[in-house]
Amino acid sequence: MNQALKWKIKRFKELSLDELYQLLRLRSEVFVVEQNCVYQDIDNKDSKAIHLMGTFDNEIVAYARLFAAGDYFQDASIGRVVVAQKQRQNKWGHELMQQAILGVEAFFQTKTITISAQLYLQKFYESHGFMVVSDVYLEDDIEHIRMTKN
Repeated sequence: MNQALKWKIKRFKELSLDELYQLLRLRSEVFVVEQNCVYQDIDNKDSKAIHLMGTFDNEIVAYARLFAAGDYFQDASIGRVVVAQKQRQNKWGHELMQQAILGVEAFFQTKTITISAQLYLQKFYESHGFMVVSDVYLEDDIEHIRMTKN
């Protein structure tokens, strides 16, 4: 049975040590280990971000970080979008993107959002209103595209 996630959204300084540890662990599990990509996840941008966390059984299983215009791209942006591998059958990625878009609108009073999306997720992001605005480029040896939602 599909259970509901509990959503929390916090600025960096509001994160508990346990939340910070869990979100960094989740990002490492997926972006470094699962995707077999050696890259610097801790990029000095977390302190500028708003952190969106979806928890299930007191564990962060869905996460994204939100940025104001100018902090990552010219537009507001969403990044590090991730759902724990063991929870993907629940299709929480769609709920995560809906919450992230609402978070950007609430925190930054804008509907224009730019993302750097892994190419294989193009259709997923298009289903949330994003459109491709760049050619394919490599980011950490993974094909990406820039996408924007207005």
